[in-house]
Amino acid sequence: MKDQPLVTIVIPFFNCPYIPHAIQSALEQTYSSTEVIVVDDGSTVHTDLIHPYMPYIYYLGKQNGGTATALNHGIRYASGEYVVWLSSDDIMYPEKVAEQVRMMQETGASISHTNFNFIDEHGNVIQYRAGTSPMTREEMLRMFLLGNPVNGCTVMFHKSIFQTVGLFDESLRYTHDYDLWNRVLLAGYSMPYMIKPLTGYRRHQGMGTLRHGDVISQEISMIKAKYQDRIRAQS
Repeated sequence: MKDQPLVTIVIPFFNCPYIPHAIQSALEQTYSSTEVIVVDDGSTVHTDLIHPYMPYIYYLGKQNGGTATALNHGIRYASGEYVVWLSSDDIMYPEKVAEQVRMMQETGASISHTNFNFIDEHGNVIQYRAGTSPMTREEMLRMFLLGNPVNGCTVMFHKSIFQTVGLFDESLRYTHDYDLWNRVLLAGYSMPYMIKPLTGYRRHQGMGTLRHGDVISQEISMIKAKYQDRIRAQS
């Protein structure tokens, strides 16, 4: 790798019992130039699980406002040239940051995403390579007319991208990522994809996609209606 730009790992946290696993995976990256920001989105339980990691992370507290507000808060404080989002119930594999930075430097990409494995409550892999297949930009645009093919916790951003397309839409409680990816593609960016799984995406009974399906469907429909004409024009 030609240099070691600083990478900020932002972990939004709200009452999540899996937070130690997320933090530990961020701290165990083989890439040495990282900072870890945990944004506590008004948690009322499990905050004690963070205490052992306080000497090694930046801890930001705020009133509860949802994942988008926590991500934006962390991004605003990020010192890194690159930013990674990691959910508090997921894990990064040790080479995640190193391999994704290398790919982004080689391709000149401002944003990229990778494959992932599904893991269970205990961290066991229950499905390997659960992500999408590689797509051209045009294929991805057509896919976005149907739904969101990008797992947000596999994404790495160059921080400059937020100056172009803005931050996450805080009015969207669950689909802020889908909205941002639409804006990224419509701004002309490509999103290179690594077929290697570099994130463990945890499936458990408390995950938001299971508990808030109706609201998520409503938000997705709204986002599709907002962007579909412009997406079709480019695809």
